Amino acid sequence: MARGRSRGHKGGRKQFSNPDQIKEDLAKQEEKRLWREAHPDSESESESEDEKPVRGAGRRGKAAQKESSSEAESESSSSEEEDENAKKKGVAGMIEIENPNRVKKAMKKVSALDDAAVPVKPQLSRREREEVDKAKAKAHYQKQHAAGKTDEARADLARLSIIRKQREDAAAKRVADQAEKDAAAKAKADAKKK
Repeated sequence: MARGRSRGHKGGRKQFSNPDQIKEDLAKQEEKRLWREAHPDSESESESEDEKPVRGAGRRGKAAQKESSSEAESESSSSEEEDENAKKKGVAGMIEIENPNRVKKAMKKVSALDDAAVPVKPQLSRREREEVDKAKAKAHYQKQHAAGKTDEARADLARLSIIRKQREDAAAKRVADQAEKDAAAKAKADAKKK
């Protein structure tokens, strides 16, 4: 039995096509089609003759070979144009199938590479722009605050000067108290000696 005609048992061996073999088959079919177009009078001949060109053509001369090759090129280019212009059947005309996972390598021009070397600012969303602006504003405020140019910084500096003055007064009072205690202790010690 033929491999593709009958269904085997469950779990039987499956036949898969080799991609390289499929490409080769398509290439052979295309060569046959081109040869048939180049030689329309030999349609009834067998396949073995279809694959090989007629040997008598080599005896005619170089000029005849050049003419036949130029005719074959013009016919193949016209057939390619017809294939491109031909309307696709069914849904294939409406849908152009493309693998979205396939990465296409596009040829880049030198001028495009030079432009690509210059980094372009990425477009930020509204939230990202607001976050960046907020961070800049905060850094600016911190800088102004450190320089003492903000209202809060002025209030802090005034409060610090008041505290500094209070501490100086407290330190002076402690020194005075200590001096009094020393003087009182000295007087007491002198009184005991007498």
